[in-house]
Amino acid sequence: MGFFTKFAPPTCKQVKTALKNMGFEPQKQDRTSHEHWKKVVKGKLYKVTVDCPKAPFSETLVKSMAAQAGVSKKIFLQYCFDKKSRDDPHQ
Repeated sequence: MGFFTKFAPPTCKQVKTALKNMGFEPQKQDRTSHEHWKKVVKGKLYKVTVDCPKAPFSETLVKSMAAQAGVSKKIFLQYCFDKKSRDDPHQ
């Protein structure tokens, strides 16, 4: 339980809010439960896949989404649980 000592596993809504607050935009979804969120920073594309039926998300999925977003798992979880986090983490 060490990973989620400070934070509980995030819900789908929390992850979507975090991505939005980090500047990601949802992409069109085609007959799948997987949602894709994209952001371009200095010519680099970041693409995060969110599979809401898997929520609340496991440590493995949180690490994967954080890596896809280009941030640490700690920063990713802060954006999930702190509604005041609105600064771009890529600057």
